[in-house]
Amino acid sequence: MKLMLVVIFALFIMGSKISFGEKGTYVDKVEFIQYSDSNTAIEEVKNGNLDIYYSSIPSDRIDPQLRHDLNVFQSTGTEYSLLVNPAPSEKFNPFSIREVRYALNYLVDRNMIVDEILNGYGSPMISAYNPYDPDYLLILDKLQSFNFRYNPSLADQMISDALTKAGAQKIDGKWYYHSKAVEVTIFIRNDDPVRKSIGEILSSQLQKIGFVVKSDYGDLSKAFSVVYGSNPADMEWNIYTEAYTMGGFVRYDSVTIAQMYSPWFSNMPGFNNPDYWNYKNNSLDSISKAIFVGNFTSSATRAELLKQGVVDGIKESVRVFLAAQVDQYVANKKVKGIINDFGAGITSRLTPINSRDGSNTLKIGVGQIYQGAWNPVAGFTDSYSQEISAPVMDPGDFKNPYTGITIPVRTTWDVKTAGPEGKLDVPSDAIRWDPAQQKWIQVGPGIKSTSKITFHMKFSNWHNGRPMDMNDVLYGIYFLYQWGWDKASQTNTFDSEYSPKANQAANTLIGVRVIDNDTIEVYQNYWHFDDREIADSAQVWPVMPWELMYAMEKSVTDGKLAFSKSDAISKNVDWLSLIVPKDAKIVESNLQEFEKNNSIPNALTGFVNSSYCDSRYNSSISWIDKHGNAMISNGPFYLDRYSPEARTITLKSFDDPTYPFGAGYWKEFEQVKLPKIEKVDMPTVVTIGQELDIPISTTLDSNVYYYFINAQGKIVYSGIQNSSNGNFSIVVPAEKTMNFTVGANDLKIFTISDSAYRPDTFSTSFLAMGKGYEIPPVDINVVTQNTVNTQKYAMIIPLLIVGVAIVFVYKKIRAKQTLKLR
Repeated sequence: MKLMLVVIFALFIMGSKISFGEKGTYVDKVEFIQYSDSNTAIEEVKNGNLDIYYSSIPSDRIDPQLRHDLNVFQSTGTEYSLLVNPAPSEKFNPFSIREVRYALNYLVDRNMIVDEILNGYGSPMISAYNPYDPDYLLILDKLQSFNFRYNPSLADQMISDALTKAGAQKIDGKWYYHSKAVEVTIFIRNDDPVRKSIGEILSSQLQKIGFVVKSDYGDLSKAFSVVYGSNPADMEWNIYTEAYTMGGFVRYDSVTIAQMYSPWFSNMPGFNNPDYWNYKNNSLDSISKAIFVGNFTSSATRAELLKQGVVDGIKESVRVFLAAQVDQYVANKKVKGIINDFGAGITSRLTPINSRDGSNTLKIGVGQIYQGAWNPVAGFTDSYSQEISAPVMDPGDFKNPYTGITIPVRTTWDVKTAGPEGKLDVPSDAIRWDPAQQKWIQVGPGIKSTSKITFHMKFSNWHNGRPMDMNDVLYGIYFLYQWGWDKASQTNTFDSEYSPKANQAANTLIGVRVIDNDTIEVYQNYWHFDDREIADSAQVWPVMPWELMYAMEKSVTDGKLAFSKSDAISKNVDWLSLIVPKDAKIVESNLQEFEKNNSIPNALTGFVNSSYCDSRYNSSISWIDKHGNAMISNGPFYLDRYSPEARTITLKSFDDPTYPFGAGYWKEFEQVKLPKIEKVDMPTVVTIGQELDIPISTTLDSNVYYYFINAQGKIVYSGIQNSSNGNFSIVVPAEKTMNFTVGANDLKIFTISDSAYRPDTFSTSFLAMGKGYEIPPVDINVVTQNTVNTQKYAMIIPLLIVGVAIVFVYKKIRAKQTLKLR
């Protein structure tokens, strides 16, 4: 939760040292070109017309020949889910009943999605955290407790019980409510083969349950209107095949529970539009706000909040998570310097900045050139706009692409904290914006805060040539206060998606104090056990000049445009996008009006004079006239041209002597050493009541986390061990093996190093037997050719497990353990 410009300017831009360089990139120009068809894109990368393709390649295209011809990169990126509409309506909505939503967890076959649709390149998910998320191991015990299995019969029974209780009737295999057939609409993304398959399989399953199913197909642009922009009570959709990609790798996530489960974050049905029906959940709001604003006293209490939020989110099942895909990207072999972020993959903002191919131009293919609005308040909500715009905007700090730890970029900092329980004195001359009085006021004597962060800014020129200064910082802080104050909804400075988030940040910001031209103190009520996260939460670095924010603000308060898609639809205006010529002209006309009237914004009254303001207005007007867009920022590239007809966006290198980083500054991130599990000597059969010794070999100095899980999904034994020399043993005491289930059990192992926080994983099943029991002498090779599901046998409880059943399980386990470790 950054106090200002990460809450305002999105969570997707992030990255350290200062060494003033004339050019921060290897290439002069980056061209983003739309290639919707991945097969065409692959051929273009092969023949050198494209250098890199930013969309994930279908796994069936990744063969030895392709790996020979191109560089193939893997990353854990796309997460698939179902967004379920829980709104009550005049038209009966079965998913307004929580039990019906929850039953979807048994109706979807997550293993089939991974094995068949993703061709094995992925992992099942039941929560918003996938197995590669740094917080995953903290919540693993809670995830295991759900023990979800594909069970359409159980799902049918759960749905039948809930609908019957609600007054529905099943007649000749079809559900009716008040004599009308129960109809559900699934919005299926047909621009994504994975989601198209998921949606059509789910449609078939729901028809078998007895619903009349209507399939509505479309892309993200249509989804913005039908799903994210409509009133849920209007029943334009019941289920949406949703997907997310990670914007960056984050060690201590503060947003996921809020974004994926909690209404206040404006990402749940209704999206906080006051004119719509809105999903409410006070408990989840309370939990996620505590994580978001640092309202915990230790890493352990934070972990408990995460667990609580995940459990409640799964039970509510407004979002039902399905699978995390291993995204695969391709690049021409001549391209050097690609940085494969553990979260964003090769689409990291650092890739265009650090890549080179021996020419002056880098050509990058993208699935779509434009899907959602470009604005720093409630735009940049889609992966396409984030990936293309990221190298244009420098953040104050970034996340290390392999550890997720906060590192400096355009700011450095000193943190002083009295948290979690204590307080610091705030200087009486610290200031805060008072929205009611429309002016800056001193906080006065006797004010306390949890933490104090002193930021040192690495200013440069903006892309329009004007120097950055502290007024840009102050205007951003004003904007947070003004649009995030408690009474914002009663004013015209309110956005239904942005303001609720800004409110949480504004309420933690006690005040600021400008020390000199590039130093500012920030006082806030926020604490974290990692000081770098305190600095990240208080970040006040601006990514756009104040005059541009001022002009955008006027275009919205005048009712001509809207910051968010939801407000744009409800107010019947366009969603403000700085690269759309029509919107850029509205922004420009406001700047011209400011220049004509010698306007000084209230937020800067007393800090600036009219001649200074006019020079700012004039520079931004000239920029818009020249480039046809209003996308003015401070990164190593600037946006030169957006060409909708040609479906291209062109970035050019910002060759300015004030830019602080030279080409190659991020080169250290080109390579990463990953820990690997090389060998696990796990026996296929263990004896309950006897000590179990499992030799393991790993690479690197890493921490190994292990979990033994019984048939009911309960973790019965776990531990952490350091593999400093690469070889060690997991020893399970005899008394702990008594907790194994007679029959099939599971072992999961994760290994993580300090330099690479993405785990290598190993999992297998093993058979637990009582003392003195021997496997019957049956010829395994001739018993059966059928595939056996060990989960079925995990439910066998009696000790009298005999003959063929044992052999089936044993054969399956042996087959699993012959697979190569990855």
